Amino acid sequence: MRIGLTGGIGSGKSTVARCWQDAGATVIDSDGIARELTLADGAAIPLIVAEFGAAMLGSDGALDRQRMRQLAFADPGVKQRLEAILHPLIGRETEARAAASSQSFIVFDVPLLIESGRWRQKVDRVMVVDCKESTQVERVMQRSGWTREAVEAVIAQQASRSQRRAAADVLIYNEGLPLALLRQQIEGLAAQWR
Repeated sequence: MRIGLTGGIGSGKSTVARCWQDAGATVIDSDGIARELTLADGAAIPLIVAEFGAAMLGSDGALDRQRMRQLAFADPGVKQRLEAILHPLIGRETEARAAASSQSFIVFDVPLLIESGRWRQKVDRVMVVDCKESTQVERVMQRSGWTREAVEAVIAQQASRSQRRAAADVLIYNEGLPLALLRQQIEGLAAQWR
């Protein structure tokens, strides 16, 4: 079974992904793949340099993620040009990893699953992790040290909570949910879907 896992920044999606991994699923992290592609020797680096110039790289030869994030939020055209480079590479790599898996469950951890419009037909079920926007902001500020404004800018760029909830086959409401209960929910779903 192919499960698309998504949720807004700070929703707890990564924690749910770890629960799936602990339950024996293969978890394919699209953000992790994007980071690999933009490391110094990553497959996307030559294309990024061709599109944006070598000034977009840090001293280590990897994509300067903070600079690119600032540019992309300031100019939607920059974001579209970057996505045109990364999304096909991420798509090929996720499919290669899925094909190599022998597990019963393959969980595609995709932050922008709803926004992309392409993922719905690639998965059997969409699982959405949801919480209050104020909780998202607090979690990201605590873990990343971002300003409230920076977190709110990211949230504004993502699908709304109602859009994600409407697309969900399964909704995990991760508001004050103890980790043990979260694990129990995932284990219950895995047992039910087997």
